[in-house]
Amino acid sequence: MRTPAALLADAGTAAANSYSPYSGFAVGAAVLTAAGEVVTGCNVENAAYGESICAERNAVTTMVARGWREIEAVAIVGLRAAPCWPCGACRQVLREFGCRRVIVESADGQPLSLDFEALLPHSFGPDALGN
Repeated sequence: MRTPAALLADAGTAAANSYSPYSGFAVGAAVLTAAGEVVTGCNVENAAYGESICAERNAVTTMVARGWREIEAVAIVGLRAAPCWPCGACRQVLREFGCRRVIVESADGQPLSLDFEALLPHSFGPDALGN
């Protein structure tokens, strides 16, 4: 099992690859799957702003493409902001795949870990569809 600090290091490495020429706000994410695999992603901006993708969703789509469907934890690093919490769209996507824990850097660079339920209480997910 990767430590929170190691996951943040993975996210920081991914953030360094960010394509963020418009905002200059580089973000990286490292998803720890329930199988113990780590998948990273960075934000990729686009001149048509709505076509940009956040680091978290980039990592999740890569995770899915590799065959995993369950998230144990996600670590997020913003190179210009700490803590860097996931946006609402990313929270919903993380919820879809059962994310249990969110890890960000505190202002002093230490891991700050939060249960996902505390980040998105009373959320809508697959179980709400009654299937």
